[in-house]
Amino acid sequence: MTSVPAEENYSLIAYEIYPNSGMHLQTAPIAREWMDATQKRFAYRCLPLTIANQAGWIIASPRSFTAMWNGGERLNDTVFSFTDGAPDDRISCIFGHGVITFNMPYLFRTPHGVNLWVKGPTNWPKHGLHALEGIVETDWTAATFTMNWKITAPNTLVRFERGEPCCMILPQQRGFIETFQPIKCSLASNAELAEEFAHWSRERTGYQERVVQGDQEAIRRGWQKDYFQGKDPGDSESFAEHQTKLRVREFEQK
Repeated sequence: MTSVPAEENYSLIAYEIYPNSGMHLQTAPIAREWMDATQKRFAYRCLPLTIANQAGWIIASPRSFTAMWNGGERLNDTVFSFTDGAPDDRISCIFGHGVITFNMPYLFRTPHGVNLWVKGPTNWPKHGLHALEGIVETDWTAATFTMNWKITAPNTLVRFERGEPCCMILPQQRGFIETFQPIKCSLASNAELAEEFAHWSRERTGYQERVVQGDQEAIRRGWQKDYFQGKDPGDSESFAEHQTKLRVREFEQK
């Protein structure tokens, strides 16, 4: 049997069902408007937040539109208004109950045993909307999927802009979560970890107290950078596999 190159084993293929859909597919950006607007952009100091922002690929809305739901269960209880042209049948309410559906122009193929988690863009809140997430077995099915958003309250005007992310995808190994045996126990049962936590807690509390007391050095620092640097307080070296940025590859056109 001919061996398959490693890079082929990890191919994520997006087959275009029809060309020039306007639903661009690209790596998820680190930036979020609401994070830009925080004081001194402090939200970007939260490394777990920024890593999650980048963990996947986004698909853009092809049109700008508004929608309003009157609270009913019928399809026509949600009314759309396309602000940049004629209605687009890729954007509709096909399930009723105030659910907006985006029809995807791609049929995805993942390696054997890998699903796609289909979701709203991470840490991208939308007024009056909540993204409905799903996990799809894209290693075998010849069916595509839809991306759906639930309007959260009747008579609330919601909006998408052309080019705004309406969907985010990320691979997930099938069955991986089921391999874990969750265990709950007292922190005191791990003396070494308990001491490390106590040291971290003292350092954090002390820093916050110095800021409150007007310590100029603590204020100048602005925040504790230990986790961002891949260290706990007092560590001399960073964790070897620590990540501060993801290097997710863009889709190549074939």
